Amino acid sequence: MIQGADSVEVVLKDEEQIEAELIGGDVYTDLAVLKVDAKHIEQVIDLGSSDNLKVGEPVIAIGNPLGLQFAGSVTQGIISGKDRLIPQDFNNDGNADWQAEVIQTDAAINPGNSGGALVNMDGQLVGINSMKYASAKLEGLGFAIPIDLARPLIEDLEEDGSVTRAYMGVEIFSLSDVPQYHWQNTLNLPNDVESGVIIDGVERMSPADQAGLQQYDVIVQMGDTAINNVLELRQYLFTKVSPGDEVTITFYRDGEKQEKTIKLVAQSQ
Repeated sequence: MIQGADSVEVVLKDEEQIEAELIGGDVYTDLAVLKVDAKHIEQVIDLGSSDNLKVGEPVIAIGNPLGLQFAGSVTQGIISGKDRLIPQDFNNDGNADWQAEVIQTDAAINPGNSGGALVNMDGQLVGINSMKYASAKLEGLGFAIPIDLARPLIEDLEEDGSVTRAYMGVEIFSLSDVPQYHWQNTLNLPNDVESGVIIDGVERMSPADQAGLQQYDVIVQMGDTAINNVLELRQYLFTKVSPGDEVTITFYRDGEKQEKTIKLVAQSQ
């Protein structure tokens, strides 16, 4: 919503437009934090819990479909599903870079609703409207960012304008992106290895370098989690571990299965 903007404004209920300061944003969750003068704000919404939502629970979506002409529109629906994963392709190369974890609702969410509130019957914010599936064959497939997922990211952005995530220091691509001929003839992988992540480069003095990982190592597991592709490795780093954690990496090098322990560091997004 704010990417590439030279300036950002917030429109209040009485249609007054006030200048906002962009504190920071996060491309992976499609979230941004804006700052405005408190003198313009009489009341703020209470934050609820998205983890406690139940499928079938009624909710209200608030937003500005099609722009300010329909500002403050309210639609009602139910929680249709929780813990949905929606693939995201940020660079439009046809490969998913991330899977957004979202709430599914049949409350109408239209272009312009993004960033609006998904509210429970107690008037608490439980989600931030984000996207919908648009198709003549589909209806009532809207999605919102869960507030329990957004809350710690918002706090990170408020603190220093960025989101801090764990970092290894490797360039990687999925094994499935490599012709199978190279699986055995170049990488010398056993026949039963059918997925994983290939290291294409290691940054000097990075956690991966210090742990002894090398180009063409094929990562198949991190901790107790199987790693089948780049998407799963990124999800693991960004959601399951934190900077400073030590993680055992299982990988193949020249056909030999090995393990190394890596100590992750922080990287601001």
